[in-house]
Amino acid sequence: MKDIPVYRFPAEHARENGELELYRASNKASAACKEAIEKAISEHYCDNVLHRKAVAQVAEQFGHERILYVLAITIRQKDWDGRFSADNKQWAKTVPVSENPDAWGTDRNCYLAVNSHSGLVDLFTKLAREDARAHERRPSVLGRLKNRPPEAAAEAVKKTKEPSL
Repeated sequence: MKDIPVYRFPAEHARENGELELYRASNKASAACKEAIEKAISEHYCDNVLHRKAVAQVAEQFGHERILYVLAITIRQKDWDGRFSADNKQWAKTVPVSENPDAWGTDRNCYLAVNSHSGLVDLFTKLAREDARAHERRPSVLGRLKNRPPEAAAEAVKKTKEPSL
């Protein structure tokens, strides 16, 4: 589900623009991500510590963009909850999330809100944001090779051809 792009527009927009399949696929992936976050929190909270493995487990399957999207929806849906830090509440407001009303006026995003303990969701959010920042800064091996000066590349090739003692 990591390859499914996050669709950030409401169902009405998808319907008007012939993008219902994209909307549905993204919504399905977001709902699965919500459940994976709940499961990861349950499995990796022990001795009053939420282990970083929880985020890695979900990120491997869904990627950071979807995790952060679902967490922003969660915090925005529960903005009244004092167990979310001011920092995470402020961050959630910066994530683009469109209201998605159904025929009765209920925001469909409420179905994507994580239902774990708010304090643990807050910790998970902090860890997920840190993990996403760490992955943004880490260039890929290919990227490092492309950005390597030609002299350094030639030197590395020369070293591999020299016999070691």
